[in-house]
Amino acid sequence: MLFEDAHQQFIGRHLVGRPAGERRGRLERGHQHAEILFLRNVWWPLKGDFSNLHPEYEVTDWRGRSYFADFAWIPGYIKLLIEIKGYATHVRDMDRTKYCNELNRETFLQAMGYRVISFAYDDVEQRPELCMTLLQMNLGRYQAAEAPASRLQLMEQETIRLAIQLNGAVRPQDVKQHFDVDYKSAVRTLRSLCDKGWLRPACKGRQERVVRYELAHGVLDYFH
Repeated sequence: MLFEDAHQQFIGRHLVGRPAGERRGRLERGHQHAEILFLRNVWWPLKGDFSNLHPEYEVTDWRGRSYFADFAWIPGYIKLLIEIKGYATHVRDMDRTKYCNELNRETFLQAMGYRVISFAYDDVEQRPELCMTLLQMNLGRYQAAEAPASRLQLMEQETIRLAIQLNGAVRPQDVKQHFDVDYKSAVRTLRSLCDKGWLRPACKGRQERVVRYELAHGVLDYFH
């Protein structure tokens, strides 16, 4: 099914399920360009469907006021809120009170059992592959791998985490021991991450023997 058809059905189902009022009106008004771009560039290529995803999801903040998250992913007991934040609205044009309210709301939601993750609009538009990887790293913590490709992807995500824990550099031996795999599988995973731009090989000696793999420039800064 094409994205456009799946998206139309997705929104249609949620409109039917919402009676007249603010919850329906918010979906009609709030689900606009940035939200659709996230679904097209990030969610759809990663997941291929909209199962357990809720657009313009209503929650209550610490003041008892309704707040609508861009998306909520709720597969069973997991409650993950996803926000797409533009620079103008969330940085340039935000005063101190709004800034404090936003931080307090996210902290309160975390305390209420929601996990809140945010993506910059610029990354959704210009670097969707990065958003896909970061999103999958979060989703992968809550869902079992469904196919060999998914298990490989999960291993790559965990390898990135391992490299971060080891101050930005990881050896094949580290991957071998961490995942209890053979040396060739460890090297294959590291090379795959190099091809995708997450790692780069670090060589030693005249023969330029690869001794470790370092996080690519800017990756560690992004996670910090």
